[in-house]
Amino acid sequence: MEQDVHDFRLPRGIKHWAAEERPREKFISHGRESLSDAELLAILLGHGYRSVSAVDLARQLLARYNQDLSKVASCSLQELKQIKGIGAAKALSILAALEIGRRRNSMVHKQLFFKTAKSIVQAYHHLFADLPHEEFRILLLTRSNRLIAEKRISIGGPNHTTADPQKILKEMILHQASSVVLMHNHPSGNLEPSEADRTITRRLAYLAKALGAEVLDHIIFTNESFYSFADRGERSLEAS
Repeated sequence: MEQDVHDFRLPRGIKHWAAEERPREKFISHGRESLSDAELLAILLGHGYRSVSAVDLARQLLARYNQDLSKVASCSLQELKQIKGIGAAKALSILAALEIGRRRNSMVHKQLFFKTAKSIVQAYHHLFADLPHEEFRILLLTRSNRLIAEKRISIGGPNHTTADPQKILKEMILHQASSVVLMHNHPSGNLEPSEADRTITRRLAYLAKALGAEVLDHIIFTNESFYSFADRGERSLEAS
């Protein structure tokens, strides 16, 4: 008796796929570059759930965040655990792997020399992309503008964060930095510096000068653009 075509079901599990289509086997036989983001995530996930394969689950995860791994990396553990099929172990594996990637990028950036605000934005825009809150970070540089370290100073709310000048000066002394670049984001998308932004820039420029150092720039990030105090001629603001 012939099988009803409507009763026919293709197996969904990865173990039923052709060997060359399975992420692990594909990685081994064709190299890591041959895998899509979803396939790489599927290896971290290990397995899906019910009739949903690990690759399908990875695709669902990426679709949720507009195919942007940086957005996935900025998720909290609790946020990832809310996705069906992703428990604590899978969420931890994903976040740990993406954090390793972020740290590797930071090490690569330490080999860079920053000459313009645009070069800094290109290197660090991903740290601020799509954040729902403000964060204040600094870049500590040598006299020749080579990166020594990048540090997060504070995390605030959607419209404000507090940067402690003493904490920034401590980091400058600890790392023997000759200059510092201030960075923070405006989740609202408004590029215009607030009076508080200008005040902290003036105060830090004054305090850094007392150490024989300088504030090279203060850059405000939005998802679409950036504002550079140096480019606008405000780098050398004197303390009032």
